[in-house]
Amino acid sequence: MTYQEVLAQAKECIGKYCKACAVCNGRACGNQIPGPGAKGIGDTAIRNYDKWKEIRVNMDTLCENGTADTSTELFGRKFRYPFFAGPVGAVNLHYGEKYNDLAYNKILVSACRESGIAAFTGDGTDPAVMRGATEAIAAADGFGVPTVKPWNLDTIREKLELCRKSGCFAAAMDIDAAGLPFLKNMTPPAGSKTVEELKEIVELAGVPFIVKGVMTVKGAKKAMEAGASAIVVSNHGGRVLDQCPATAEVLEEIADSVKGSGMKVFVDGGIRTGTDVFKALALGADGVLICRPFVTAVYGGAEEGVKLYIEKIGAELADTMAMCGAHRISDITRDMVRC
Repeated sequence: MTYQEVLAQAKECIGKYCKACAVCNGRACGNQIPGPGAKGIGDTAIRNYDKWKEIRVNMDTLCENGTADTSTELFGRKFRYPFFAGPVGAVNLHYGEKYNDLAYNKILVSACRESGIAAFTGDGTDPAVMRGATEAIAAADGFGVPTVKPWNLDTIREKLELCRKSGCFAAAMDIDAAGLPFLKNMTPPAGSKTVEELKEIVELAGVPFIVKGVMTVKGAKKAMEAGASAIVVSNHGGRVLDQCPATAEVLEEIADSVKGSGMKVFVDGGIRTGTDVFKALALGADGVLICRPFVTAVYGGAEEGVKLYIEKIGAELADTMAMCGAHRISDITRDMVRC
């Protein structure tokens, strides 16, 4: 199977909302929810993609010849590549009935593990979603990151207990999910968290805690104050608020603001190639999350589709590194890109 065949097969079963586009840029799905679209007109998702393409890489082959080493180490674990599968929930609602969340996460977590990277898993209103995700992570020797929605504290406590039992090397919360319609008007209340509330959650986790959904320097400083081990510069794929800046526009200033603190910085949103991954690392990211294309890979080819997609992005990253004079991830520097 080729990656093009994966895309072709995904089109046959991915449902009526996602178009399994060859280039996932937010234009075809627009503001469709259910589906991979967004509230409002969906301009933030499109901007995410476009801004990475505006950044150019500086080719430099006047350097020692050699093979690029794409491996990286985070949270005491070594990964083959510095990119990870992002969390997604309610796949049967948004992407079609071929898979539910339990089956999707089982395929994704194991395939990513076998390919040397980790998958972030999603959460949902059905408690079985988190149970299934954490079971899949446990079966992969803890090689995964369960992502908890910003529920009320009692619900968070229950879900974090499942996370700990999975043996996961880190846990996350997509705090930007506070803008999702299904979290509105819940009883007990769910949504945004204060620094004090987040600090309590971080302490409850018992493993390195990642706060996903930071879009400002101020937000990064709050996450650091709360004790987060890492943040994800993210606007939830452009799904929760129109008129946001793209993640590529704010990544560098956020990464610079926490440099030397020990807190890791990830980024997602519109990253679609290994060259995009390289750009993110050059702007200060320690790692990258890619979400929607992994859904297409699962629907189009299950485990094989996921592995093909990882190989595709990894090969593009290695080629860009070689052509820009970076033999290791640590060699990637700001002067290798032009904004």
